[in-house]
Amino acid sequence: MPAPSPLAIATQSVQRLVKEDSYYRKELTQQTERVKKLEADLKDSPDSADGNAAFILKQEQKAVEETRAVFVPLRERIVEAIERLEERVATAESEGAAKDEIAKANEALKLGRDLEPPVA
Repeated sequence: MPAPSPLAIATQSVQRLVKEDSYYRKELTQQTERVKKLEADLKDSPDSADGNAAFILKQEQKAVEETRAVFVPLRERIVEAIERLEERVATAESEGAAKDEIAKANEALKLGRDLEPPVA
């Protein structure tokens, strides 16, 4: 089996980073829901909550902040990967590369460009 072309490698890189972004967004949503639930539980029954509840809430809030911090550097990596892929597409088109590879690359470019802005 021949080694993947530089265009295929760049395409897979963008796809992987886009997938990573979606995983982090899903994780952030889940963590935020857990924090809201913990806050509500603590608010509804502060006396019946064990002494550990406040600590757990603080840890969950810290996890949310750490997840949010991932988005800016991840976005920078996505932008760099998109730029590399654009260069590879231009080179591949001029060299007459396979149409299906170019189509996959263009699809990956669209996915990368259509991402939501980083979570603040």
